[in-house]
This record gives sequence, structure tokens and C-alpha cells, in this order.
Amino acid sequence: MALTAGTKLGPYEILGPLGAGGMGEVYRARDTRLDRTIAIKILPEHLASDPGRRARFEREARTVSGLSHPNICALFDIGDQDGIYYVVLEYLGGETLADRLAKGPLPVSEVLKVGADIASALESAHRYGVVHRDLKPANVMLTKTGTKLLDFGLAKPSPVLASAAADDTQTLAKSLTEERAIVGTFQYMAPEQLEGKETDVRTDIFALGVLLYEMSTGRRAFDGASRASVIAAIMSSEPAPIGTLQPLSPPALDRLVQNCLAKDPDRRWQTAHDVRLQLEWIRDAGSQAGVPRVKGQRWITRERIAWASALFLLLAVATTFVRYVQPSSPPQRKIMFTVEPPPGYKPIPDGITALSPDG
Repeated sequence: MALTAGTKLGPYEILGPLGAGGMGEVYRARDTRLDRTIAIKILPEHLASDPGRRARFEREARTVSGLSHPNICALFDIGDQDGIYYVVLEYLGGETLADRLAKGPLPVSEVLKVGADIASALESAHRYGVVHRDLKPANVMLTKTGTKLLDFGLAKPSPVLASAAADDTQTLAKSLTEERAIVGTFQYMAPEQLEGKETDVRTDIFALGVLLYEMSTGRRAFDGASRASVIAAIMSSEPAPIGTLQPLSPPALDRLVQNCLAKDPDRRWQTAHDVRLQLEWIRDAGSQAGVPRVKGQRWITRERIAWASALFLLLAVATTFVRYVQPSSPPQRKIMFTVEPPPGYKPIPDGITALSPDG
């Protein structure tokens, strides 16, 4: 049953609905003690009667309460009243990544920033021993202060990193997943997740790659006319390279995403930490990593003009240097000599005197 405005849950007053997901309804509410706006997530009544669903809901609360990170939605409180189970969460203004993607692909700079934020949040969760398992655009909120990762309702302790987790949490996780049920949103699931195999942090790496692809191109990495065709694409097909859909996208980002989407978990990036470092490197390296400048074509034209002008000036200087520095050919020598006339020679008036070839 939906809650109406004015309903009280302990010290929290419902103001209105925000949305609903597979694991609960979300309301905007007011904390009457601290006079601040918060979000309350409630497990629907028909699910609250299911011990398994209720246990998973409570597990999300315990999971999120142990995660403290600027890119993860904070959890403030948990409670139940008259059979209503709820958690009190940080209220976030803004829009979901799903809403943003409905308007088209994101600019490269925004893809790199949002991607690095998500990777940072996953890095923190994985370090704590938690695998999200349901990473999708609807679970990413874009706010004025940055990106926030939401909804750890399907999260579970990582089999590799969960040594620090409490024994009861491990037992609960096992009881909820021992039948290897497929949980998550299948368009963003890794192959091993679709097959019901054991999942680990690399499962989230695959989903992050799908998000990066969709943010870059505005299209899903794996799509089809039916659920079966989408699953088949995830299991056996490769998405078109980002560069073929967005020519200005940096090649380094395309390679990073391809690595995230490897079918074999051993061939993917092994940690969210590595993915974050790669995204930050592409962002900071700029054109050196293949990121086009905002006015790249204009910059190239100016560069060509500058180089042509410099070459012309160099040729002019070289020509002038050759003309004034190279020595000119020496002047021709004048040969002067005296010829004595033969004895008895008398010049003829107005005549022309000439020498015979033999002298």
C-alpha cells in the first residue's frame, strides 16, 4: 500500500513519492528531529511478508551502512513500524543516469568524470568486501556535487574479499544465493552472472564497461528484440567499437571499455582501482591520449598556416644569405702589350692598321 503525504514513520514524515524499484518504494520525507529532507526506502507489503525478501532488504541496510564514500549514497537509519520495514537514506537532488541518457550520449569529458566517480565508489565497496551486482543507469544519480551510486539491494560479500565481513553476513548471503538464482538487470549482467556462476568484483567491472559504452554512444552495448536475443549478444557478440559511432571519442577509452567487456573475467581489468586510474589518465592526458580538443579543426588549420609561414620566411632568409655570402666570380684580367712597327713602316692617313694572324 502506497504511503500518503503526512504519514509518520517514527520521527520521519512522508512528503511524497520519489520512485519505486524491484526492491522497494522510495519516498521523500522530513526528519522532524533535525529538520532536514531525507529519502525513505520501504519494502512493499507483499514483499515484506517474504522472509527472504525481508532479509535481503535488511542486508542492503547493513551493507550500505558500512560504506562511507563521497560517491555512495549514505544511509542514516533503519526501522520498522506496523509491519513496514524502511531505511533512511541521504536525499539526492538531480537526475538518474538513465534520465540523462534518454537525452543522448554524454560529452567525453563527462563520461570520463562520471565513469571515474563510479569506479571510485566500486573500489571502496570492493575493498570493504561488497560486490554491487546491479550496476545500471537507474542506480546512478547525477547531482550538483558529483555522482552517487545507489541501491545495494542485490549486493553481496565478495568471496575473495569477504574475510573481513561478519560470519552472520556470510551465512545470510549464502542462504539467499545458494540456489544460484539470476539476480540483477540482465542488460548489464556479465556472462558468468547470466549463467548463475559465482560472481566477484570483476562482475561489476563488466557492468561498468556497459555503462561507459552507453554513456559514450547513447546506445546499449548489448541490445535485441527479446530477452533471449540480448542474453545471446552478451554471451557471444561484441559491441561495435565506440569510435565507429562517436569518431571524436578517444581511442584509449574504446580500448578500456573493450577490456571491461571481455567475456572471460580473467581477461578484464581485475580491479575498479585500475579502471579508475585509466579513466583519470585519459582525462588528464587530453590530446596525448587521443582526446580531441574542443576546437581541434581550427587548431590544426592555424598550426598549418604557422608552419607554412615559418617555412616561407626560412626560404627567404636562406636565399638572401646565399646571395650576399657566396663569393662572386672574379673580374676578367686585361692584357696589355706593345707592338713595334716594322722598319720603314709609314702609317696610311685615315687607314686602318691590323695585325696578321702570324704577327
